[in-house]
Amino acid sequence: MNLLTTELTPALVQHVLDRLQNDLPPEFTFHNAVHTTYVLGCAHLVALEENLPDSDHSLLAVAALYHDIGFLKGAANHEDTGCAIACAELPAFEYTPDEIEIVCGMIMATHLPQNPKTHAERILADVDLYYLGTDKYVEFSGMLFKELQHFDPSLSRKAWIDIQIDFLSNHHYHTAYAKEHLEPIKQANLHFLKEEGMG
Repeated sequence: MNLLTTELTPALVQHVLDRLQNDLPPEFTFHNAVHTTYVLGCAHLVALEENLPDSDHSLLAVAALYHDIGFLKGAANHEDTGCAIACAELPAFEYTPDEIEIVCGMIMATHLPQNPKTHAERILADVDLYYLGTDKYVEFSGMLFKELQHFDPSLSRKAWIDIQIDFLSNHHYHTAYAKEHLEPIKQANLHFLKEEGMG
């Protein structure tokens, strides 16, 4: 069981994932339905480990589902766009203005540099970058490199490694779970990058 089956109505999940699968240009090799589904699962795990209240857990699921939907209209300011889409669509699924405001707060918490304010915002910020502290880092960062290189063909492999070294060096997780379980693996991934960068 995960957030897809326990916290969200199937119609809402289908609606968002269908849009991400069918309406996103194929050059979005990272920010897509696969990433969104991954973040949903990670959000469920971390919310349980962090003992997030059930009411917040439910809204976290909605925010995870919508956090990258703004890419449907382009990468620039996609968090703001995602909030606008959520505000337009969620009332039809019986979410209140107050609930939608909380969801938008979580979506905005994924904006870089991250500055989450609430517990739920800290969780979504962490799970959006969950992969940094896992053995999937090389695979997922490769997808992101391919996506960014499409929009900037001049982006070289060496420049990308330098960007990633800088990003991982300055990034920090916000939840106790991520600090304990993800940070050590992220540091190992950073060490690997530095070695590759010297090659």
